Amino acid sequence: MNKLWIQLTVAFGLVTLTGVLIVALLTNMQVSSEFRSFVAQSQVQGSPLLSELSDYYAQHASWQGAETLLREFTATRRGAIGRGGPSIVLADSSGHIIYSDTPNQVGTTLAPADRAAATAIPANGQTAGYLLIRAGAGGAMSPAGQQFLARVNRSLLQAGVLAGVLGLILGLIIARNLAAPLSRLSTAAGQVAQGKFDQRVPIAGAAEVADVARAFNDMAAGLQQSEQLRQHMIADIAHELRTPLTVIQGNLRALLDDVYPLEKGEIATIYDETIVLNRLVSDLRELAKAEAGQLELHMHPLDTSALLRSALAPFEVNAAAQGIAIATQLPATLPTAQADPERVRQVLRNLLANALRYTPAGGTITLSAAQAANAGWLRVAVCDTGAGIAAADLPHVFERFWRADRSRSRDQGGAGLGLAIAKQIVEAHGGQIGATSEPSQGSEFWFTLPIADM
Repeated sequence: MNKLWIQLTVAFGLVTLTGVLIVALLTNMQVSSEFRSFVAQSQVQGSPLLSELSDYYAQHASWQGAETLLREFTATRRGAIGRGGPSIVLADSSGHIIYSDTPNQVGTTLAPADRAAATAIPANGQTAGYLLIRAGAGGAMSPAGQQFLARVNRSLLQAGVLAGVLGLILGLIIARNLAAPLSRLSTAAGQVAQGKFDQRVPIAGAAEVADVARAFNDMAAGLQQSEQLRQHMIADIAHELRTPLTVIQGNLRALLDDVYPLEKGEIATIYDETIVLNRLVSDLRELAKAEAGQLELHMHPLDTSALLRSALAPFEVNAAAQGIAIATQLPATLPTAQADPERVRQVLRNLLANALRYTPAGGTITLSAAQAANAGWLRVAVCDTGAGIAAADLPHVFERFWRADRSRSRDQGGAGLGLAIAKQIVEAHGGQIGATSEPSQGSEFWFTLPIADM
């Protein structure tokens, strides 16, 4: 009974049964009432009552004393349809009731519906009054009437049973169709819970069920992608840690085996590798904090132009040594940014270091800033004339441990965390970061910062 399709089938059956019973009851009551009215009307039409009333009015020019005729008719004709009726109402030409089996109706006026159902009584070429026959209620039916109603009830019962069976069958079909997608969804969810993220369910059924299936597929795809990223991240971390650890282990083994002399130069090599390890661990910790939304920001208005120039200054010596020109495109007055200056310097150092690494001798690195097209934001860009980035690689440049050339050494490209950290810092400020590039035409990395409300 806990299965949804069983509950829905039972619910459909109960609703169908209740509906059939209500319809049968109301139909029986209506048929009984209409049958009594039909019999009563037939008695009036088959009796001389109308002609007697017409003649009576023609002789007396009024309805005074006509009650006698009506009482006699009621007494002699009542048994044909049972002891409950009929009920006779006589009204004059204006609709005022002058006789009724119910005394409290005398003197009142016929309702519009009753007047429409009443039979007009002609006399002297005009309507002298109205005769209304109401079927009796609560009385015993005559044997013929009882047989007729029994046949009607039998027909209603047969129709009700047929409708109930059809309703139950249709309810079962509908219930199974509704429950089947949910059952598939439950099975797939169980598989996902066991780590099988490749599970998908067909998008079918009612709109709401299809929406749930679509959301489940999106969730499963997201989990599958996250699992793949997690596996790749673990593999990348292991790869990045293995290289310096291998160097340290090999050098220490060589020192212990007296392959290398115990000199400061050899110890310095090992120390350099520990610095690489420490930088990698620090970057990983900072990236984890940024992705968890726990990156600390000390936001305050800052002199944007001075900050950009101070961040650029440490790179000018190395650029000159490599034969690379440094240029700036900074307006005389820049809007004041609302940002954490140390974090902004960290982003700029990463972008400038990458530009310096991939720009050949004779190239140019340009640092520019201006108010963005979107009011309220400042756009900062670092543009180089290096080799550029392939279009297929451009969407991945801000991913963790990503390198366009997977064989590139750490000395040539770092661990691949700098741009990922820069992206998290910029987004923590509420801004955006992006890159545009053309192979052999250089690259431009840009980000936006909010402008301070002055």
